[in-house]
Amino acid sequence: MDIRAGVQAAGLLAVTAALAAVGVGCQSANDEPAASGTLRITASKPLGKTLGPNGEEPTPASALRLTNKEIARVRAGGYTAALVWHEQSDFTTALDEGVRDSFRKLGIRVVAETSANFDAAKQKSDVETIAAKHPSVLLTLPVDPVVTASAYKAVAAQGTKIVLLSSIPNGMEYGRDYVTMVTDDLFQMGKRAADALAAAIGDKGTIAYFFHDANHYVTNQRDQAFLRTITNSYPDIEVVAKAGIADPNRAQEVAGATLVRHPDLSGAYVMFAQPPGEGVLAALRANGNSSTKLVTLDLDEPLALDMAKGGHTSALIIDRPYELGHAMAIAAGYGLLSKPAPPFITGPAITVTRENLAQAYQESLHRSAPKSILDALGR
Repeated sequence: MDIRAGVQAAGLLAVTAALAAVGVGCQSANDEPAASGTLRITASKPLGKTLGPNGEEPTPASALRLTNKEIARVRAGGYTAALVWHEQSDFTTALDEGVRDSFRKLGIRVVAETSANFDAAKQKSDVETIAAKHPSVLLTLPVDPVVTASAYKAVAAQGTKIVLLSSIPNGMEYGRDYVTMVTDDLFQMGKRAADALAAAIGDKGTIAYFFHDANHYVTNQRDQAFLRTITNSYPDIEVVAKAGIADPNRAQEVAGATLVRHPDLSGAYVMFAQPPGEGVLAALRANGNSSTKLVTLDLDEPLALDMAKGGHTSALIIDRPYELGHAMAIAAGYGLLSKPAPPFITGPAITVTRENLAQAYQESLHRSAPKSILDALGR
């Protein structure tokens, strides 16, 4: 969508439609993969839904709306923004592009951007430094809800409108300290992982469940959704091993010990791709295992390449960071207009198999798949 900064009032309705269509052209939470293929995934019955950190009911990102008059008011405001991210990655790059594309349409100028590399102390310092610029809005994924809380509260107190991604700093209140929190439809991601793993092993067999053994809102909801779905919807699948991984860098070690006890697993679920998914894949290879199917979350090149080559990886459940960026930018518009935003906003997920792997890079990251993957796919 290329809507120029100098669009006239007569064209604002088109801008409204474009901004409102955060989810247009994307799969809904219950759709199957966009491309047909040999892995047929039948959706299980819904057994729950994603709730916010404080039990908030979810609102889909596609429900966000700014009218043509509201967009004109934002564009006339001369507003500025700061972006305080947690890391530099393909996810953050696509997220950033989604934010900036929408900000250009809303006439909001980005005056600062930082990346903490998951260092909470650095992020706290970043927020304190940015506060001196008095940005109109701040979009961020807080690394640590305790360490960073005081810095975010100080920025909110000076009038900056904060839109959060996937985490709420301790003590911050919706409507007072932040506009809204945006995240993935976490339950659907876990549910899709269960449906995909069941499909990969023919709805029967034994599996290992490698979950995130930490108090982490995002991974906990996804892991629990997987376990609930696989347990309640697939009676012929037995979870014979439940192994918590507290340190993602030790996943290969944990998986190796599990494989010694259960060498003939039909499948395995891993809480996310990098590094634990890669660690479990390495353990399977090191143990000479050639049959266990692997399903995890996030678009990761080593696992995607394994999938493209017909290896262990049967499916990756991924989100759409570009669309999450759109949603955050539109929510920022709500804050600037003092228009109440829903407290908890979720974006859709995609089930990726070998058949729609190349397309998934475009849908999720808005870029082509790496050459290594395209070569393995014969593209």
